[in-house]
Amino acid sequence: MRNAECGIEEGKRAKGQEGKKLLAPLPSCHLAPIRNPKGGGVLYIVSTPIGNLEDITLRALRILKEVDLIAAEDTRHTRKLLTHYDIHTPLTSFFEGNQMRKTQSLTEKLSHGQNIALVSDAGTPGISDPGYPIIKSCIDAGIQIVPIPGPSACVVAAVISGFPLHNFVFEGFLSPKSGKRRKHLESLRDEARTLIFYESPHRLVKFLSDALEILSDREIVIACELTKLFEEVYRGKLSEALQKFQQEQPRGEFTIVIRGNET
Repeated sequence: MRNAECGIEEGKRAKGQEGKKLLAPLPSCHLAPIRNPKGGGVLYIVSTPIGNLEDITLRALRILKEVDLIAAEDTRHTRKLLTHYDIHTPLTSFFEGNQMRKTQSLTEKLSHGQNIALVSDAGTPGISDPGYPIIKSCIDAGIQIVPIPGPSACVVAAVISGFPLHNFVFEGFLSPKSGKRRKHLESLRDEARTLIFYESPHRLVKFLSDALEILSDREIVIACELTKLFEEVYRGKLSEALQKFQQEQPRGEFTIVIRGNET
């Protein structure tokens, strides 16, 4: 009831305030405490837009403003988001090349009471990005972890695919090596659940060729540049998709959804 009452009171205060900023402070009952009651800091797993900068929650913006430090996969990329929303929190890099060293230093900062937000270049940290080590380290160290939910390309693409989603399999990026990629696809040949993959533009045609040969000519949805200006969603058969992208130069970031084996 308390949340409902807060919503009613907030609605009353909102009348006649159309001219005020969209990011006006929320009522206190909606704000999670930023300090860890058990002592030490808090690691916030903050989801950020996958393309359109408007796709971020008010809570995420507040956390990014209030934490002591933001650990970003690419600080240059994240700086654009922070600048857009006039956020001046210090940034530090956290990517595949330095994740082991940075995991130790960030865990120490958290243990000494600093609050840190972990962000990826796009979407939800920990999904096909370097976020896993710091999350696991904090779990092992007993540091509080708070998720700030938001966009994820795999979920967005799955939802618009039109394929059954009562359960599905997310595979992320397969190996760039042909042998390993083909072996992985072979393990999925009889999988009845919807399959979701990420793929880079320069490997897309090779992926589609292997998938067609191993999984047969199934229905496929390929989402490119989701939420961005040149967003494109292709629907068809694997053979048709292969022909299309053999004739065109693939550009952008691809999320691939393939119907499961229903035989």
